[in-house]
Amino acid sequence: MLQITPRIAIPDEELHESFVRASGPGGQNVNKVSSAVRLSFDLLGSPSLGTALKERAVRLAGRRLGNDGVLVIAAQRFRSLEQNRQDARDRLAELLKEAAIPPVPRIATRVSRNQKRKRVEEKRHAAGVKKLRGRPGED
Repeated sequence: MLQITPRIAIPDEELHESFVRASGPGGQNVNKVSSAVRLSFDLLGSPSLGTALKERAVRLAGRRLGNDGVLVIAAQRFRSLEQNRQDARDRLAELLKEAAIPPVPRIATRVSRNQKRKRVEEKRHAAGVKKLRGRPGED
């Protein structure tokens, strides 16, 4: 069970892991051992998540989400299979944790009369300074 928040958890049956050979450092071991992890999670088909959370997660997932609604996370940062496995699970949990936070609604505000007056005064002052920079006129 992958615990996202105290109220949201994903059963292990919904997560599919495949192991492939990792690129990068590792010496001769890299040619023999499949230590990279590809974690697949059917985001749109998951019964564990609500629709609002799914919509926010789709926006956050970006190109990691395929056309079929499956989220794929590749982890090959470490040389150990177990560390990569935990890294992939942690990254999925972090993405869903971020998606679980509902957006704060924007409260419309207005510019105060005093702020408008100050802005116009600053513009007049700047225009006056620029006018003084010009060539002196013939009097």
